[in-house]
Amino acid sequence: MEVVAVIDFETTGLSPAQGDRATEVAAVIVEGGRVVDRYQSLMNAGVRIPAYIEALTGISNTMVRNAPPAGEVMRDVSDFVGGIPLVAHNAAFDAKFWDGELARIQRSRSQDFLCSLLLSRRLLPLAPSHKLGALVEYAKLPVAGRYHRALADAEMAASLLVRLEEELRLRHRVPQVSVDLLRRIQRTPKAQLPKCLASAGGPSSSHRPDANRGG
Repeated sequence: MEVVAVIDFETTGLSPAQGDRATEVAAVIVEGGRVVDRYQSLMNAGVRIPAYIEALTGISNTMVRNAPPAGEVMRDVSDFVGGIPLVAHNAAFDAKFWDGELARIQRSRSQDFLCSLLLSRRLLPLAPSHKLGALVEYAKLPVAGRYHRALADAEMAASLLVRLEEELRLRHRVPQVSVDLLRRIQRTPKAQLPKCLASAGGPSSSHRPDANRGG
């Protein structure tokens, strides 16, 4: 698979449209099945972090107050990833904050997001949950650090993406996994997945629930 950038935000809430802002961002560059570069920074958007969010992430108002301005961080991380395809776990969430924070510095993204959550629903259908932590445990992936911190979550989402690529190559016998194929898979209804994989060179009969229940 070509080079991708896996990103993760920590935020003050769920919706930039409701005034929520990013407090931390991380991006890891994945090439050849491994992380080859990383970016991480707290970011000061000038908004207060609710107590329940501080308890969840461990990111305090003091930490953010001493962080670089949000606009400066977004310029840096946007330059870091450039035009590389973006990936996030539950990308609908991260894309909203990526777009919202970029808009504040008069920038916009040119590339689509891949979503490792949507992909895992198709390729690891027997997982008990498709939340990141549950998938890391299910697939026996390394725990990169504290959950709900941007760099650890981005690293674990990157490990998951590599695992999903292996699932396609080894179980479904897809010879070449591309970003375009992953985009098609995440949009494909479950019943149509065999046809989608067959069009990518994998035998249509190869689709079956993942037998490796422990990972």
